[in-house]
Amino acid sequence: MPGNDRRHGAVRNPGKKKAPTKGSGGVRRRGLEGKGPTPKAEDRVGHPKARAKARAEARAAQPTRTGQLEQVRSRWAVPEDHEIVCGRNAVAEAARARVPISRVFMASSAQTDDRLGAVVRRAALVGAPVVEVTKLDLEALTEGTAHQGVAIEVPAYEYVLARDLLARARDAGHTPLLVALDQVTDPHNLGAVLRSAGAFGVDGVIVPERRSAGVNATAWKVSAGAAARVPVARETNLVRALRSLKQEGCFVVGLEGGGETTIDGLALADVPLVVVTGAEGSGLSRLVRETCDQLVSIPIASTVESLNAAVATGIALYEIDRLRRKAADAATANGEGPSRG
Repeated sequence: MPGNDRRHGAVRNPGKKKAPTKGSGGVRRRGLEGKGPTPKAEDRVGHPKARAKARAEARAAQPTRTGQLEQVRSRWAVPEDHEIVCGRNAVAEAARARVPISRVFMASSAQTDDRLGAVVRRAALVGAPVVEVTKLDLEALTEGTAHQGVAIEVPAYEYVLARDLLARARDAGHTPLLVALDQVTDPHNLGAVLRSAGAFGVDGVIVPERRSAGVNATAWKVSAGAAARVPVARETNLVRALRSLKQEGCFVVGLEGGGETTIDGLALADVPLVVVTGAEGSGLSRLVRETCDQLVSIPIASTVESLNAAVATGIALYEIDRLRRKAADAATANGEGPSRG
């Protein structure tokens, strides 16, 4: 038809030559390849578990609480042979007993306590600095003990000998009463015994050098200051010390579950006396038991096997004090003077 003579379909422009076809350069091939296993949720950037992992790693990188407390304590440079005594009652009692004080550590919250006025005055008298510290400082210095906002640094406890305790009692003009602890290794028990000893007029406590608790910060704390008033003797051989006291006129009474008599029937209460307590469970050692002049027991319910060493000692001291008072009242009624050791 006229006007419809054009060639149908694509017509190559005769003036241009077709360029060579370029490949993808491997892009499509690599896109088809696998990308490996799916990363764990904690390794995916922005995932909640990944953020939690980052926070945990940051915490782990920070010093632990224990390490932080050790750093604080080392900053105060407390000598190894010194003790940190804490608690308002214990510190106040130590000051009243004129225990040597090297430093006083006090939080601002404790400065209004009237009991601590004696501590500050004692520190000023001996030239010991009073340092205001934080709760973290006190926690580090006392190694986690309940400090009540105050602590003092004191030199190592000065022990005496058993014969010194006996001489002091006789110089004071009353019948000696001593306590000996056999293999009691818990300082809480020693502190509680010191507290009972202070309450019932004991002239001193004897402990062996080995396998026994010493007067440390825990004993100071539990004793509620009695460690400053009741002297403690430390002996290399407890049996030898007991025998020496017997030669000096003392009677040795051991607390034993299967004792010959009960404590309320003790006939030796008003004579120079040494009360020996063993560890809970094991009781008195064989040689100590053989050294005792008499073994006495504390009546308890059959459902209970034994008493804690500190509890047993406290009960025995109470009963001995009661018997002594009873004997003194009887002597006074008969016109006699009190017995002397």
